[in-house]
This record gives sequence, structure tokens and C-alpha cells, in this order.
Amino acid sequence: MIDRTLLELLACPVCKTAVREEGDRLVCVRCGRRYPVRDGIPVMLVEEAEQPSEKRNQ
Repeated sequence: MIDRTLLELLACPVCKTAVREEGDRLVCVRCGRRYPVRDGIPVMLVEEAEQPSEKRNQ
């Protein structure tokens, strides 16, 4: 679980919008990219992000 204060500071590096925590991922509220959290540390690198599925975009 990510500290709430840290979560409020984080933003998607692509959209520059907020992210929300979903399990072991941080998900951009705008584009849907999913960033991993490893050992409690968010990995906010575009190269590490999972792209949103086509179904989510429709």
C-alpha cells in the first residue's frame, strides 16, 4: 500500500494526471496506463507501464 501523501503527489508521466492504486499497480485516471509497484516503490517509467486494453478505450 502506498502512503496517501505520496499517492497525492504522483502523476502519470504521460498525461500528467492523477493515479489511483489498484492492487499492486498505480493506474492513470486519464489514459489508463498501469504502473507497477515493486517492494512498495512506484515505478513511474513509461517503459515499465502496461498499456490500457482496447476494451477500456471503447
